[in-house]
Amino acid sequence: MIIELTVVPNSGKLKFFIDKSGLLKCYLKSTPEKGRANEELVKFMAKSLKIQQRSITIISGHTSRKKRIKIELEIDQKEFLNLLGL
Repeated sequence: MIIELTVVPNSGKLKFFIDKSGLLKCYLKSTPEKGRANEELVKFMAKSLKIQQRSITIISGHTSRKKRIKIELEIDQKEFLNLLGL
């Protein structure tokens, strides 16, 4: 499964959200320095989906707020959003 999302680093909160246009956003507490926000994103997503961190790979957007992520998990989009609490 490959998903696209926008990351909001240094937001003071940690949660997933769907904006008005239907895009997935992830608010992170970490700053976007030295890959901290990317690490927090992977850890938070793995915990939410109840999978190991190595099952999640950032494909593109390592230094951008817009990211494409590959998740090694066989579920549909509805189940995915449900696991994220959306």
